[in-house]
Formats: sequence, structure tokens, C-alpha cells
Amino acid sequence: MARRSWHSLRLGAAVRVCALVALLAPALWTQDAAALLALLAIGVVWVLGEVSELQPALPVALTTVLEPLCVGVICGFALHTSTAMLGALAVGPLTAGLRQGAGGALAAFTAEVAGTVVVAGLYGPLDSAQGLAMVTWGVVALGLGMIATFLHSALRREPDPLAPYHDAQALIHQLIDLSGGFSSGLDPTTLGTSILTTVRDELPTTSVAIYVPRDRDLTPLVAFSGGTRTDAAAEEALAVESWTSAGSLVRGRVFAFPLSSAGNAVGVVAGRVSERLEPARLGLEGRIRELAVRLGPSTVRLDTALLFECLRDRATAVERHRLAREMHDGLAQDIASLGYLTDALAARPASPAQAAQIEVLRERITAVVSEVRRSVVSLRTGVGDSASLGTALGTVARHLTESSGVPVHVTLDERETRLRPEVEAELFRIAQQAMTNAVRHARATAIDVHCRVHPPRALITVRDDGQGLGPARPDSQGLQIMHERATLIGARLEIEQRRPHGTSVTVRVPAAALAESVSA
Repeated sequence: MARRSWHSLRLGAAVRVCALVALLAPALWTQDAAALLALLAIGVVWVLGEVSELQPALPVALTTVLEPLCVGVICGFALHTSTAMLGALAVGPLTAGLRQGAGGALAAFTAEVAGTVVVAGLYGPLDSAQGLAMVTWGVVALGLGMIATFLHSALRREPDPLAPYHDAQALIHQLIDLSGGFSSGLDPTTLGTSILTTVRDELPTTSVAIYVPRDRDLTPLVAFSGGTRTDAAAEEALAVESWTSAGSLVRGRVFAFPLSSAGNAVGVVAGRVSERLEPARLGLEGRIRELAVRLGPSTVRLDTALLFECLRDRATAVERHRLAREMHDGLAQDIASLGYLTDALAARPASPAQAAQIEVLRERITAVVSEVRRSVVSLRTGVGDSASLGTALGTVARHLTESSGVPVHVTLDERETRLRPEVEAELFRIAQQAMTNAVRHARATAIDVHCRVHPPRALITVRDDGQGLGPARPDSQGLQIMHERATLIGARLEIEQRRPHGTSVTVRVPAAALAESVSA
């Protein structure tokens, strides 16, 4: 409460000072002695009012009734010489409303209007200009008093710790209600492909791509390319320049223009026109400007899809960390305590047979604890904190090798440009699941992981020399989840039996890309 009262005091003091300066300027300009004398008296009243507000023991009526009444009396005396002084009437209801709400604002308004009318009436009837000035400033004072009432209630309102959750609930309900009206869905890749199709229909391009922001860099979302790596490098450079300048650029046959939604840049389209056409004769710059405007609705859809992907990824990361904490602090500790009890029993076995059984039980508990710890590491490990997808896979491979003793070899072929965060996250989980399956179920003695990332394309292969694919268990969901993850990012997942033994898991982005070979 003290903090809110301090806010009211500061606002009241600022209002009084501003009003005094605003009224003093014209009085000094016209050298109106009566107005200056009235302002001096009003200034003294306001200073006393501010001092009284700093003393909580003094009655509230001093600032809600007595101060406005004194100001009204002074304005009544000065009304016949200067109507400008009536501007002081706006201060009383405002400061009283800030401190006492609607009751204080109404009391201050009544007191100062009564004081002004009574004193001004002693000098005779008011002319039309004076009456109009009184009505005008009276309405202003009443309006400012109502505004102060609203501010008073806002300052008194207790902060709600659940307010962010209530806001999130309302927004999520709106999103659920609106989701049925998304005619094009919320898949960024599909929406980006639609945009590039429109661009290719309008412009004779040999290569074109959409770049979207990731942290401080741009990463390809969708690309149609028949060119070389040099061509792609030139388009990427122009895309970065277009993003920085927020404008369309044409350099030779290479072009780039930003996609904007509600004044915010969503991404950049960059490409190269055919060698058989001259950009000048094609009118490339004008056609690009028209195309950027025509893609406005598609850009809004793409922006919505990217925001939804970001929300989903953050929620997923938070939930994974929560599950990791619960497992580490709950399940892992409970199982470890069982291990201590088993050690106590092993110290005094009743018979050699019981000692053997306790030893088996101790080994099982140790294996379960190791499995839980691997699960915690798996849940907490992600791509977000790593320099690249390959680096994250290398971290997982190192943990698996240390915990299981199975060597995991990782071969990387990555460019500096990264994939989108949601694509990297799903590819990482698929590869992680494949490596974990090889250790847990296939009894592999060696695992080879090949990761090739040339955005927006990627290819990851996990091969092991284990027992191969066995019969599906009713309680096993791993392969189904891997297929679901691949579907989410438009990838193709292939799981094959190797000869003479082992399993090969390959995930390819995009799914329509031609098969690529990766050498070990």
C-alpha cells in the first residue's frame, strides 16, 4: 500500500507543477499582475496540500475539500480579470481522485465549483465569455477526475500471481477456436512451398529459397535449386543483405526481397533467374515489388505457423526438463534407496542361495539406476545449447559410450548454415532413439552415425551390428514415435535389416529429396 500511495503522491506533485508552469507562462507574457498574484496564492495552497498528503495522520478532507475550495475561491476573485486562471480547477479533482477515488474527485469538484461561483457572484453577474470558460474548465475538471478514479483503482489493485496463466489460458482457448479456420494448416514447410510455387510461377528462376531467422542468422526453410554451391552462396549473401536493409535487392541475376507481416519481417525470398533471360527486359525489380505485395496473405499464414512451432518447441523443452527433474529427484532416489537396503541384506545372508539371489537383485537395481540416469541425460540433452546438430549427436554418443561401453562413431558433414530449430530437434530425437535402441535392445558392439546437413536438406544414418529387428512388443512405442517425429517435419524415415546382421535407420529431410550417399 505504501508503494501505491507513493505513486499517487508523485503523480499529484507532477500534476501541480505542470499546471503551475502552464498557467504562469501566459501570465508572465501578458504581465498580468492580478493573475500573477492569484497564481502565487494558488501555488502556496498546492504546496500546503502536497505537504499535508505527506502526513498520513492529517485528515483527508484537507486535500479533497479544503484545498479545492481555496483554489476555487482564488479563481473566483481572479475571474473578472483573467479567465486563464480557471485552468487551476482541473487540478483538484485529478489529485483527489488519485488519492481517494470517485468520492474524492466528486468532493473536490463540488468544493472548487462552489467556491468559484459564490465568490465570482459577489462581483456581479458573469458575462457569456466568463460563463463559457467556467463551463469548459468545469467539464475538463470532471473528466480528469474520472480518469484519476480509474488510475486510483489500477494503483490499488493487488498484483495477481496467476495473471500470466489466465492470459495464457485465454490465448490458448482462442488458438483452439481459431485452429478450425486455418485453411492451409500450420506447417511452415507446406506454407513455404506454396510461397515458392507462386514465386516460380511469376519469375523464371533456376533456384529459389525462403530464409527465416534463427537467433541472429538466417536458415533455409524451403529451397528449389538446380544450381551449384556457388550460386547458393551468392543467394544466401544477398538474402542476409536484404534482411538487414529490409528492402528488395537485385544484383545481376540474383534477387532477394523480404516477407513482411504487420510491419515485422518474417523471412526473405532469394533466388536466381534463368540465364536465358535478361533481368532488365524482364522488369525484375518491378515484378519483385508486385510479388512481395501479392504474397502478403501467404506471409501472414507463414508467420503464424512459425510462431506456433516456436511455442510448441518451448513447451516441449520445458516439459522434458520437468520430467528429467521428477525422475532424478523422485524415481532415481527411490531406486537408489532400494540398493542400500539390498547392500544391508547382502552383508548378512541367511544362506549361500540367498546371497546369490541378493547379488542378482543388486545387479538388476544397478542396471535400472543406470537406465534412469541415461533417460535423465536424454531428456535434458538437446540441440538448443549446442553449436550444431552434429555437436549435439556427438554429446549423446559420448554419454552412451561412457555409460554402456559400446563405441559410437560419429561422422559429420555440416555447413555453417543451420536447420530450423524444430527440424533439428526432431532429427536429434530420432537419431538419439536409434542409438539408444541399438544399445538397449539390439546388443550392438559398435554403432556408426553419419550426419550430413546441407540446409534445408539433411540426412542422418545410424547403423549397428546388433541382433537386428526383432518381433514388435505390445508395450514398445519407440518406432512409432520415430515415424511421428519424421512426419512432423516432412522427413522420410527408413528402417532396414542389415546383412548379415544389424539395423540401419535413415532419416531424410525433405522426404522428397533424392537419395544421397554418405561415405564413412
